Amino acid sequence: MIKFAEMDETVTLASQLEDEGGPVVLINTFTVPPEDADALLEAWAKDAALMKRQPGFISTQLHRGIAGSGTFLNYAVWQSTAHFRAAFSKAEFQTQLEDYPDTTTASPHLFRKVDVPGICVS
Repeated sequence: MIKFAEMDETVTLASQLEDEGGPVVLINTFTVPPEDADALLEAWAKDAALMKRQPGFISTQLHRGIAGSGTFLNYAVWQSTAHFRAAFSKAEFQTQLEDYPDTTTASPHLFRKVDVPGICVS
């Protein structure tokens, strides 16, 4: 079964799920030994197909570290925290987490755009 590790030890995913704002970006890193990468990809594709059908889902993109890395980064955009929370809490999604290799560690965290004048807009 997949193991979860907080990306920010001072702000848990559980506390982020209490937020009522939106939109949000989920950044989730996955780490597996390189020999388990194909199994991770298969499990992630199944999860992504489920999430894609959920209300509030906008988009997702998976990235893999280069040079044979077993580190992956998922970037998913949701209309709101409430939409993500509803999808993440679905029994079907929670059951699918069992499909990930036992060697998988995931670190999900929610983000919002930051307005930095002259550089980034929110």
